[in-house]
Amino acid sequence: MIHLLNHRTRLLMNLRLLAMVSLAWLPAVPTLADDIDSVGETVVLFDGDSLDGWVGNEKLWTVEDGQIVGRTNDSDPIEKNTFLVYSGKEFGNFELTLRFKIESGNSGVQYRSTLVDEDKFVVQGYQADIDFANTFAGILYEEGRRGILAKRGERVTIDDDGEKLTKRMGDAQALGNGIHPGQWNDFRIVAKANHLQHYINETLTAEVIDGQTDTAAKSGVIALQLHRGPAMTVRFKDISLRPIQ
Repeated sequence: MIHLLNHRTRLLMNLRLLAMVSLAWLPAVPTLADDIDSVGETVVLFDGDSLDGWVGNEKLWTVEDGQIVGRTNDSDPIEKNTFLVYSGKEFGNFELTLRFKIESGNSGVQYRSTLVDEDKFVVQGYQADIDFANTFAGILYEEGRRGILAKRGERVTIDDDGEKLTKRMGDAQALGNGIHPGQWNDFRIVAKANHLQHYINETLTAEVIDGQTDTAAKSGVIALQLHRGPAMTVRFKDISLRPIQ
């Protein structure tokens, strides 16, 4: 009887040791941008509970029901566009995915951008546009710099002198019909070298090859926009990023 108990004890100890060794070989799942450096690993930029890793005007940005909510009001309007900036890390080549719901006004997702005013949370750079009127949603706009680089349905190549060659890849109105203001939509942004693509609900809405080397950004911050003007509300969730080569 004693011999049998000792055998069982040794067996349990060996199984526990084997489990510990096996777990040690499992890859860690990254949840913070500081934890990720290798290509192909996905990082969650918003934990669903807090604005950890983000900086912005605390009066304008909150977390509600697992969503980042940006909200302005007419009684205390903002004087200029302001942003919630992801401060954990800057990114170069990546695939960024998120869900958005805009209930009024104009917003956007900044990428490869530069924080130019730390006190008022102002950034400049590439923007994947979002608007409730559904006029600009999906376009590629460069905030604070060159303006609209590609309208919805356009594939644009910019040469080193800033000249544009524009080709039509789809009808702007038809593409807009696949975007749903006031409802949740999927946004996917792909930035690889000087090739930039915007997808809403898995449909390509705008594409740019930015060959203007003195201006084209190779990396920068991710940020979310609140646009000056009438009161507005925009919501974001499920924000994640996968570095690519």
